Amino acid sequence: MDEKSLKPQLRFKGFSDAWEQRKLDNCTDEIVAGGDVDKEKLLSSGTYPVIANALTNDGIVGFYNNSYRIKAPAVTVTGRGDVGHAKARSVNFTPVVRLLTVISRHDPVFLENAINTLNIVIESTGVPQLTVPQLGKHEIKFPENISEQSKIGTFFSNLDNLITLHQRKLDKLGNMKKALLEKMFPKNDSNVPEIRFKGFSDAWEQRKLGDFGSVCMNKRIFKNQTSEKGEIPFYKIGTFGGQPDAFISRSLFEEYKLKYPYPICGDILISASGSIGRTVEYQGEEAYFQDSNIVWLNHRNSIYNPFLRYFYTVVKWSGIEGSTIKRLYNENILNTQITIPQKIEQQKIGTFFSNLDNLITLHQRKLEKLKNIKKSCLEKMFV
Repeated sequence: MDEKSLKPQLRFKGFSDAWEQRKLDNCTDEIVAGGDVDKEKLLSSGTYPVIANALTNDGIVGFYNNSYRIKAPAVTVTGRGDVGHAKARSVNFTPVVRLLTVISRHDPVFLENAINTLNIVIESTGVPQLTVPQLGKHEIKFPENISEQSKIGTFFSNLDNLITLHQRKLDKLGNMKKALLEKMFPKNDSNVPEIRFKGFSDAWEQRKLGDFGSVCMNKRIFKNQTSEKGEIPFYKIGTFGGQPDAFISRSLFEEYKLKYPYPICGDILISASGSIGRTVEYQGEEAYFQDSNIVWLNHRNSIYNPFLRYFYTVVKWSGIEGSTIKRLYNENILNTQITIPQKIEQQKIGTFFSNLDNLITLHQRKLEKLKNIKKSCLEKMFV
């Protein structure tokens, strides 16, 4: 590989030398495999983490109080299952269950990202396993100047901290939404919720969804009426809420839209098979939906649609609790109990959760943007 190809596209000011390309076992001090867990010493909290191959909770499965095997800093690499995932460690620890550890004089965060860019794949008929010799044969590219490694490591460490911060904010909002849904809709046979907006005290009314209207669906579309490309998207249960993989002609769409039931803007579409009860708000786009699998309640504007959408997230559908049937029939929907307040309180609740969802979406977009920035920087700041 020539010198030019051993230089990253994007570098910190003051660095221009070509990078080195060497096998891990030739540019590190040692690669070791984790051993067995000492269950007698394992604690739920303590001084030195015990780390396994899991990616959840940073792989920490417990703690030892008075001993550790690896002195930090070091980099762990998963050796089983989802192999090749590297993580810099800044606290003395003990690796177990075949977790690999790379001990070196490289900047640990730089080395973490250098290994992760390798995209290590192990072909296996059983559980994939990465061994010490296999990892050692993988080549990494790195600057010999430790100062450049440190600058790159610090940059990605700060970026990872920012991503973690946004992920925590997103998780917190998601948990808050879940808790509020439980408290702002009545539970069991109660006719009032635990939490209400100021100014509302009347009991909610217990009704059936069928009291408000009927279940509607689009006219059946046959396979020979669809194509892989076309003018009008046709959503099946497998593409509901995602990207369509089938289309119908405009002429058929216009004919069926005129002759047969069709949702109006704001109607809440429901998945009636597969993952039953998933919802999508119809926003007026030109599209057609698979009959019987995607339905909606035509309630003639007697319920505020955003309120109905969030009710669907906490609903207990009639006749299917404990059932192995993975289908929501019309009678299940129509016989389902709903406890409902006056329209003005419906609007308050629906608007509140819509705004909360918008905030969650905003944080999701920020998080995705940060992840895309990291991906782009990894491509340009590593060789």
